[in-house]
Amino acid sequence: MKRIEVWADMVCAWAYIGKRRLEKAGFGEDVEIVWHPFQIDPMAPATAEPLYEALRAPVADGALQACHPDLTPAENRVRVSLVAAEEGLGPPWGAVWRPNTFDAHRVIALAYQRGGPALQDAVVERILRAHFIEAADIGDRATLVALAAEAGLDGMAGALDAGEGASEVRSQLLRGKAIGVATSPTYVVGGTAVAGAQSPEVLRDLVRQAAPERELPDEVRLLRQAESLLDVRDPLGALRTLEPLLANHGDDPAVRLLAARAYFGSAQLTRARETLESLLDRAPGDHYARFLLGRTLERANRHVEALPHLRLAAVMSPDPGYTDALRRVESRVP
Repeated sequence: MKRIEVWADMVCAWAYIGKRRLEKAGFGEDVEIVWHPFQIDPMAPATAEPLYEALRAPVADGALQACHPDLTPAENRVRVSLVAAEEGLGPPWGAVWRPNTFDAHRVIALAYQRGGPALQDAVVERILRAHFIEAADIGDRATLVALAAEAGLDGMAGALDAGEGASEVRSQLLRGKAIGVATSPTYVVGGTAVAGAQSPEVLRDLVRQAAPERELPDEVRLLRQAESLLDVRDPLGALRTLEPLLANHGDDPAVRLLAARAYFGSAQLTRARETLESLLDRAPGDHYARFLLGRTLERANRHVEALPHLRLAAVMSPDPGYTDALRRVESRVP
């Protein structure tokens, strides 16, 4: 069975339009559709504010751009209402609240855990309709509990109060960031992704042509995710991804080196230094660990201590970055 992963935010109108187009593609039971979280406005307040007020703030344009990067926010607002009507959405049409969607994503994740893709689809539909057609505040927990119950998912009041789904949503947000999801909606099948509310024909082609994703052990998957998060400059996200690996495979040099990189990237210099020193005790010839230790000491303004490590790294590897760092530190040491 092939799986379509839909990464989307419940306040993105193109996500609702994309859902209708996904339904028109007519996939049968041999295709599973799973919704994953994306937040175009993660800094939205815990208590929703009127959308007309939020749209006057310059930061709103940046958030709206993540909903359709090919259009200006003004163009997006005009076009989306026309396209929504073409897809049979509304009238009425148009959100009136700027909610934080983290709890909505928790409910959607719990719907999949408790009832699979069919229940999750019903919950997603109910939340989207509430936001765009019924002018409801989907950031309000009581509203979410009622919407979930209408879709067939009970028990959300206790689940939300108990924190259920929060860890799953945070993990999925990190995974989406690691695989390059930057737009709502984004469809992923295997290792292939397309962004935007694509036509049914494009979605059918995606499923037909995408190669199946190779299953990886959890340890390898988490390691690669942490590497990707470091590549996009999210060291704290990388550390959160590495938590289970550090707990269960904390002596593995690859895990520890990634952790050291994340500590360095997040300015946790003492932890970075201690981790790198323990790695070099076991493998003194590791030129990258040696270089990173030198950089860590340099960043802590311990230039004299950094110098021998950077000299060794430059001798062991011709990497020009090593030489540049060495020259920089040498210029600061009398």
